[in-house]
Amino acid sequence: MTRTRLIAAFIMGPAAIAAVLLLPTQWMVLLAAVIFLAGMWEWFALAEIEDTLARGALLVLNLLLMVALAWATGGSGGTMVLFKLALVVGVVWWLLAMLWLVHYDFASDHDTNARVFKLAAATLAVIPAWCALALLHHDGPGWLLLALGIIWATDTGAYFAGRAWGKRKLAPRISPNKTVAGLVGGLAAGILVAVLGAWLLGTQPSHLALVALVALLTVLFSVVGDLFESLLKRHVGAKDSGNLIPGHGGVMDRLDSVLAALPVFALGKFWLGF
Repeated sequence: MTRTRLIAAFIMGPAAIAAVLLLPTQWMVLLAAVIFLAGMWEWFALAEIEDTLARGALLVLNLLLMVALAWATGGSGGTMVLFKLALVVGVVWWLLAMLWLVHYDFASDHDTNARVFKLAAATLAVIPAWCALALLHHDGPGWLLLALGIIWATDTGAYFAGRAWGKRKLAPRISPNKTVAGLVGGLAAGILVAVLGAWLLGTQPSHLALVALVALLTVLFSVVGDLFESLLKRHVGAKDSGNLIPGHGGVMDRLDSVLAALPVFALGKFWLGF
């Protein structure tokens, strides 16, 4: 890791933890909307929407969808059903994204139809992840922090395991730097953090196996999210989604795993009841 990348990580990590633990849910959700929409702005660039006005209009449409979902919650428990339904939509989308990764040339041309698929993918990825973040924070900031911790641990475990033992490539045509050893290291780190974190949050010992199962799926989906953004970048010949974060690229480069992982973790938590 470069010095700049490490400094940026040491700044962003504590800032994210402080926001999750200290902000009320309404403010956390608002902050997340700003960050997620910033990532979506970069996604539109990867979808080759070059006109600023068009990108702005698309961003406003997605913002209005967020506002509509928030307004529909109305403050009562039953209306959170819409947010939970969004989790299902998000998980289904990422399952379809796996097929897209297999057929990596799909929508790789630069015509209108390709843009439509990628723009739809942006909404299907970002909105459910935002809903998952809101639900997890509403259920307790510790659960959102645990979900993020699983993702961070996965990235760290994959990095060090990949450097130490990575020889066999995971998806060379999409992301040449990812290895099978990195995947295994990420799985181990993510599941370990999930079980320890859930235990610290008071989860019953009998439920820890369920937590481990959900964590395993969360890690696998986070890898899918990472690979999918790599696919979008490869289609347009981009190294990073942007240059806003020194040493890390763009906002979407930091969100790709989060977008895929959060709906899976949230759906697993609420479905299995741990």
